[in-house]
Amino acid sequence: MSPVSAKRPSVVFVCVHNAGRSQMAAGFLTYLAGDLIEVRSAGTRPARRVDPVVVEAMREVGVDLTGQAPELLTAGAVEASDYVITMGCGDDCPYVPGRTYLDWELDDPAGLDIEAVRPIRDEIRRRVEELFDEAVPGIPS
Repeated sequence: MSPVSAKRPSVVFVCVHNAGRSQMAAGFLTYLAGDLIEVRSAGTRPARRVDPVVVEAMREVGVDLTGQAPELLTAGAVEASDYVITMGCGDDCPYVPGRTYLDWELDDPAGLDIEAVRPIRDEIRRRVEELFDEAVPGIPS
């Protein structure tokens, strides 16, 4: 664990609109980790709402995103995080030394139907489980 958070690791998931991929990842990690990990999600150009198809796809697997809203990425969110997981925001994401950066290349679920969103959701879940195992070693995911 990095010195950023001596108590518990922290993660920020970042995508452009914070309405799909980053919301799914944050939802899965919050569901999996409870309060073992501090979880944030944000976007470089946030949408007005979380994609309703994404909300439905997550509901299918027991994760409720109905109360979530897209948020603007700030340098403070990156500074406060041990892990910065980017999903297509490119050069718009700030770089802070000492953080672990991972870039997850994932299809954007925007405008897709539920059948097309499910495989994206499932791949995000797989990656979040791997991240959990790395961030909180010794606790099964």
